[in-house]
Amino acid sequence: MRIGITYDLRDDYVRQGYSEDETAEFDAPETIDAIEGALTSLGHLTVRVGSIQNLAARLVARERWDLVFNYAEGLHGFGREAQVPALLDAFGIPYTFSDALVMALTLHKGMTNHAVRDMGVPTPDFVVVPDDAGAGKIVLPYPLFVKPVAGGSSVGISAASRVSCRSELLTVCHDLISRFRQPVLVQTFLPGRELTVGVVGTGPKARVLGVMEVLLGEHAEPYAYSYANKTNYEGRVWYRIVDDEAAADAAHLALRVWNGLGCRDAGRIDCRCDASGKVNFLEINPLAGLHPETGDLIVLAKMLAIDYRQLVEWIVDSAGERVVPVSRSHLQMDDPAGMCS
Repeated sequence: MRIGITYDLRDDYVRQGYSEDETAEFDAPETIDAIEGALTSLGHLTVRVGSIQNLAARLVARERWDLVFNYAEGLHGFGREAQVPALLDAFGIPYTFSDALVMALTLHKGMTNHAVRDMGVPTPDFVVVPDDAGAGKIVLPYPLFVKPVAGGSSVGISAASRVSCRSELLTVCHDLISRFRQPVLVQTFLPGRELTVGVVGTGPKARVLGVMEVLLGEHAEPYAYSYANKTNYEGRVWYRIVDDEAAADAAHLALRVWNGLGCRDAGRIDCRCDASGKVNFLEINPLAGLHPETGDLIVLAKMLAIDYRQLVEWIVDSAGERVVPVSRSHLQMDDPAGMCS
């Protein structure tokens, strides 16, 4: 297939003056190199498209692809991860990973928790706090955990995210709302094991790759798989594949959430155990990190002796089932700029 690759490179946005927090989720060149290398080794012809702005320009110029490997995170709004899928849907071009509805829903952790709780899946008690006044109205028992409602890559999560009293809660909520200009999610803190589940496939073909436990060492920030722990994991964080009762519960929960939300191709579900050991849903990443060395889904796959090329092949095979060979003549526009003379 002729496959376009959409993505957001961190270096591009840093040069435009965006901050470390604003660009934390964006990709390094080696990630795009790895994706493209895997695709070409599988026999596909690749075209680097880049950001949504580049995609829009090339679509207007009538360029088309059999499939787009969509790895674009977007920059603005709760729908930022949904923007490329929505644009590709408008032009009838299939793409990897979940559709616009799923991407918008899952980016907002509060909305995701509402949807998952309605499935009957255990989640910690939570409140979405839009402003400082909202933080003062919370009545959940301490300790609590606070994070940006639409952050990724653990951005905004630190040891301070675990709060044990009202004054700490107000301070952390104010700081995160001010820094990230978005509401925060406040949840009951779960003190147990942290498990992440890798999933590949779509619908009835979806399957769990394995369950990985995240273990914090003595030099790690306490309480959570924080931004600092994730980005400086060596000597701080250890990973291990687990196959026990909690892992089985996490795998069952993950598939239930994956299919319940309508996720596609590949991704990751994060879980944590409460004080009694019961597995709870934390969040889902339907656009999981694919850095060849540090992406959690890649780390999990490597520990299961699944190489990068194989994982990319499974993703493309799953997405490829949505590719329908058609004549592209109907896609040609007499007025590509959308303006009538």
